[in-house]
Amino acid sequence: MLQHLSIKNYALIDNLHVDFKEGLSIITGETGAGKSILLGGLALVLGKRADLSSLKNKEKKCVIESVFNISDYALEDFFKNNDLDFEQETIIRREILPSGKSRAFINDTPINLSVLNQLSKQLIDVHSQHETLLLADKAFQFNLIDTLAKNKKYLDSFYRGLKIFKKLNRELEQIINEQKILKQQYDYNLHLFEELETANLTPNEQEELEQQLDKLNNVESIKLNLSEAISILQTEELGLLDKMTVLQNNLQKIASFSDNYQKLYERLQSVKIELDDIAFELEDENESVSFNPLEIEKMNDRLQLIYGLQKKHQVDSIEELLEIKNKLDAELLKVTNADEQIKNKENEIETVRKQLHDLADKIHTNRKKAIPKFTKELEKKLHRLEMPHVQLKIVLSKTTTFLNNGMDNLDFLISVNKGSDFISIKKGPSGGEMSRIMLAIKTILSNYSKLPTIIFDEIDTGVSGEVSNKIALIMLEMSKNMQVIAITHLPQIAAKGKHHYKVFKKEINNQVETNIKKLTPNERITEIAEMLGGKNISDSALQHAKVLLNA
Repeated sequence: MLQHLSIKNYALIDNLHVDFKEGLSIITGETGAGKSILLGGLALVLGKRADLSSLKNKEKKCVIESVFNISDYALEDFFKNNDLDFEQETIIRREILPSGKSRAFINDTPINLSVLNQLSKQLIDVHSQHETLLLADKAFQFNLIDTLAKNKKYLDSFYRGLKIFKKLNRELEQIINEQKILKQQYDYNLHLFEELETANLTPNEQEELEQQLDKLNNVESIKLNLSEAISILQTEELGLLDKMTVLQNNLQKIASFSDNYQKLYERLQSVKIELDDIAFELEDENESVSFNPLEIEKMNDRLQLIYGLQKKHQVDSIEELLEIKNKLDAELLKVTNADEQIKNKENEIETVRKQLHDLADKIHTNRKKAIPKFTKELEKKLHRLEMPHVQLKIVLSKTTTFLNNGMDNLDFLISVNKGSDFISIKKGPSGGEMSRIMLAIKTILSNYSKLPTIIFDEIDTGVSGEVSNKIALIMLEMSKNMQVIAITHLPQIAAKGKHHYKVFKKEINNQVETNIKKLTPNERITEIAEMLGGKNISDSALQHAKVLLNA
């Protein structure tokens, strides 16, 4: 419920503070006193867009702040999902700067207007004559019936399931479209894959072939240099190994005379062993080198195959060719497994479809049960509001397609006068009758769910005295379950309030300002008497006011 509202530097308001209580609160005031300005300020703090024209003093910022007790509204998830601090007494503040920019805060956390608007809808319902247009709105009609049918958990499940159902259908469509494209490319991809498969490529193969081919193409030079190296090492008397043997014998003879000679001998012995090994390997390499034209041709052919595949696929290595081969294999598998993929997806869709049908049937059944009780209760309340012959017919019919809220169509039909035909609710009642219908609906809803604070903005305009008494009683009934604030010109309604506020203008420093105050019991008698008889209050008007207040 709305506990406090403060407005600074807005329109004709300089600095206004007002506390609101639970139950039925009445706001009265002369025409032009600023009741609409008060509502305008409240609308701003609840998310309405603003401009510089809102500022009373264009050089100062406008600040509007409201305090709501939200302990009974189950809004913890909303606050959590929007990274807001949940407080039972939540403060909403709106600032409009002289630059024209505006800022909004919930419990001192900056937020954008879309979040503020989402929260506002759950806190305040401003009901004016124009809101009666909602009666013809399908979404409002369904929301009304579903609230009475207690369908929320089923509707939430249905909505989640419908999102999954649509997602699965999009995925199926994507698979089918992909399959069409892949099938068109299948033969070509198969040819490319088989070509790479037949090539039987292995990693590092290209480097090894290029190295071997380079060796074979230079066999004469290699063999000549190997032979010369062997000759240098092994030629009798002139070869390095023979010289090393002589040197080794010389050092061996003197090794016993000095540790240094012994170490030199051992080092030379190590070198001799290494040279013997090198000579052995050189002989092996020399014997293995031979000129083989067929081998060269074979290697050239293999490399040309590899180079050709690389050029065809615009890559530079065998590793990249193998990666392309794997991708082609995966694409071919998609086509091969296409029917199984489609079947699996269709099975998923069918499972969700069945679940949605079951939920839709449950929602339909609950709606069907709730409608007779609702129409009976609504007709009863409308009879009290001087619509004695009104009859309602709500036609619920199943559809064959999934809608966002089930599989139903809903038509609100009404017969206002005795013996008249049933017609659509948007074509039948007058403006005043529509206001009474909406008031009766909101009263019924207040018994089934925790509604936000409701503000009735002069919906009693054009209503007769007797009907106004009934409207007042209906509002009083509503206020047992929720906070109700009524802006009215009718004394019969004003007298039924638990709390009474008056909006007034006064001149301060040659400037007109709007303000509001809560009336004392005596001030309230005077205000209602003035509403009854005008500025010149008579004794009879005062007596009548007292009667109304005590009724």
